[in-house]
Amino acid sequence: MKLSAIAGAIALTLTSWSSAQEFSAGEPLGTVNEAGESKQMSSNVKVYGSFRFAESCTFDPERNLILAMNAGVPQNMQENDGYVSLINPDGSVHTAKWIGDDRDGLTLNQPLGSAIHDGVLYVADTDTVRTFNLASGQPLMSHSVAEAGANGLNGIAVAEDGTIYASNTRDPQRIYRVTANGEASVFIDGSPLLLPNGVAMDNDGNIVVINIGNNHVMTFNTDGELINTEYAAESGNDGIVITEDGTKYVSSVRYGSISKIVPGEDAEVIAEGIPSAASICYDPVQNQIVIPMNNNNALGFLPLD
Repeated sequence: MKLSAIAGAIALTLTSWSSAQEFSAGEPLGTVNEAGESKQMSSNVKVYGSFRFAESCTFDPERNLILAMNAGVPQNMQENDGYVSLINPDGSVHTAKWIGDDRDGLTLNQPLGSAIHDGVLYVADTDTVRTFNLASGQPLMSHSVAEAGANGLNGIAVAEDGTIYASNTRDPQRIYRVTANGEASVFIDGSPLLLPNGVAMDNDGNIVVINIGNNHVMTFNTDGELINTEYAAESGNDGIVITEDGTKYVSSVRYGSISKIVPGEDAEVIAEGIPSAASICYDPVQNQIVIPMNNNNALGFLPLD
């Protein structure tokens, strides 16, 4: 992490969370033995699971870990129940509840979309974008988008300059833009959005959006102009990732497929039959797609050639 990013994260923490001094992140799996000593779980034991409605994931290359967003129970049952798990690249659990083990100083109601940029974790949480220090899990800033009309933020992407783009899947069907200092505005309103969900930045700094309502993979420039439309193999899409060579991978949460779209070519189904294939992430170290599976409370792992 750059020193400037570390300094910025510390400054944001001191400025915005001065009242949250008791926050602590969860620890890797372990117990206290009979002698009263804390023991991390032996490396020859693998634990899988730990999810509660796994909606999205993102990959931390510095630690070689997958961050899985867990929406928790419905908000009418319990508010502030969301959490973030740290998962090893083989799918075993590193830390079951990393952000969310301790609720002191933490609000995380129903985390859906997630992204990492410059040492910060960004999470879409109902009508708010919440940010966390990627190294420590410490809450940083919360940017409310409620006054701009957000009521169900879902997919999220972050540009190089820190600008946030987030989808609102339910009515009003929109993409919101939130500046690095928290100013929210409507970026795209209505058509061609049709239940917009996944959002990603392409390699040219454009914003790519997919719909649940059709199979369109739409690229917008930073002025909000539609400059290209591609097509996934199926509709009902949730997650999108874009690799360095411009290849797009799209997950259909309704129909359980993963589409691969090479620039200039038709989409190809590379995996199917995946229940509730939600907001995927790409792990470039192991060269695999990780697939959260919503109320199946699981992650799927798809190795790439």
